[in-house]
Amino acid sequence: MSVTIFHNPQCSKSRGALGILNERGVEHDVVEYIRTPPDRATLARILALLGGPPGALVRRDSRYKELGLHEADHATREQVIDLLLKHPELMERPVVIRGDQAVIGRPPERVLQLLDGD
Repeated sequence: MSVTIFHNPQCSKSRGALGILNERGVEHDVVEYIRTPPDRATLARILALLGGPPGALVRRDSRYKELGLHEADHATREQVIDLLLKHPELMERPVVIRGDQAVIGRPPERVLQLLDGD
């Protein structure tokens, strides 16, 4: 089964997750989401596959602070999708999808949950 990784090559965690896929010989597609931001339907699918609170897909880094964002700004699925459509750089990374499962690869070893979960 093919795997998709939403990857930022500048991120060590994302590079680590990609490395795990490569080491395991897992066939995968790489989406550099900063260059090719996901559309509304893709973000909705990612959130559905991840489960849990939608805000978990939002990075709370210096850019987040720079934009003056707060938890209330991304409490719902639609708010998260709208925020990430406008600011794809705020998407937590990496997101790895395999079939009908997804994980945020922080730490990168979380990717093993998808690979070893058969």
